[in-house]
Amino acid sequence: MEGRTQYEEYPYPVVFLPPYENPPAWIPLQELGFNIRGGKASQLGIFISKVIPDSDAHRAGLQEGDQVLTVNNVDFQDIEHSKAVEILKTAREIYMQVRYFPYNYQRQKERTVH
Repeated sequence: MEGRTQYEEYPYPVVFLPPYENPPAWIPLQELGFNIRGGKASQLGIFISKVIPDSDAHRAGLQEGDQVLTVNNVDFQDIEHSKAVEILKTAREIYMQVRYFPYNYQRQKERTVH
């Protein structure tokens, strides 16, 4: 068997797969089906700024202008934007408490660039 590779012995075709990579520990917010804006700096809170049609977020009833009050029992009413994003991206499951508050959402849009 000199000169033969070890795979030539198999009766079936050999397929080389790329090395396995673990999936990322986070999911981009777009994959969750919504975007957020705001945070502690604006003093108005975190708001849903976009909901992707036919996403899980859309089916759950989230809408632009919802203020995020809590996520997984973490208070989102006085949280930094970056911390809010980190919590949402790293959570395996998300339990959100929201309220529709278009007045403060409009004020939020006027104050921030997020």
